Parts: sequence; structure tokens; C-alpha cells
Amino acid sequence: MSVFDVEIDSLTGGPARLDQYRGKAVLVVNVASRCGLTPQYAALEKLQQAYADRRFTVLGVPCNQFMGQEPGTSEEIATFCSATYGATFPMTAKTDVNGEDRHPLYAELTPAADAEGHTGDIRWNFEKFLVAPDGTVAARFAPQTEPDAPELVRALEDVLPG
Repeated sequence: MSVFDVEIDSLTGGPARLDQYRGKAVLVVNVASRCGLTPQYAALEKLQQAYADRRFTVLGVPCNQFMGQEPGTSEEIATFCSATYGATFPMTAKTDVNGEDRHPLYAELTPAADAEGHTGDIRWNFEKFLVAPDGTVAARFAPQTEPDAPELVRALEDVLPG
């Protein structure tokens, strides 16, 4: 099983169809609208725009498990992201990333280690997972790692399809 085999709903309703990303690099990010790291949306959108034509997408996964920093409805989240940051990348429905109700997507992602060796539970909003075109987790980045950080961009360029 790979990340692309997991079923999850989209923010707008219905299935998000992760299988449509087979053959693409995907940066999966648990996002929140009321977090000190929320300005990362701008850099995520820049990454989306810079690499979209090279078979890449950001996939935002709203999560309200960290101090209730994503309390809105799907409509409120979508409006906030597009109006405030011009976000055009796809987003899933609000999802639990930790605990008993951890979504299967995060069960696939969380065994990967980041540069410090951290595996397991998501530590905070905006933790990032780079998924290679074959569905394997190529890299994990701490929440404070900016989307345009050299190490993230280097890892992305290493896995972009030919």
C-alpha cells in the first residue's frame, strides 16, 4: 500500500482521489488557519506555482488537533485560504493526524523520520511530508521548516519526475 491508495475526502466534499497523484511529487502538509505558522500558506502557494508544471502539488490537510487552531467549517477554511493567501492547491476535509482517530493517510506518513530522527506523532501544524511519484515518503520536515527552505526545495527537486 502507498499514500496514493488511501481514501480521504476533499475539502469541497466527495473523495479527494489521491490516486490521481500517482507519478507526481506531493507535499502533504497538515494546515491550520489560526496558527503562528499560518503565514506558511504563502510559501506553499509559491511552491505550488513554481513546480506545478513539473508534476508536483501541495496537498493541504486541515487539522484542528493542535489547540483548536482550525475550528472552521470546510467552507470557512476554503474561503480563508483563497482570500487570505490565494491558495490554489488541493485540500482535504478536516482530518485527525494523531491519536485513536488518526486518518490512514497519516498512518502511512508518520513512520518516516525527519532530519532529527523524529518519527511518529505529528508535533504541530504545518509538519510536511514529501511523497515521491511512486507513493513512498521521501522526506519529512518539521513544522518550523519553511516551504521554501533550501533542504526542502532540494529534496523536492530530487524526486520530481523526469
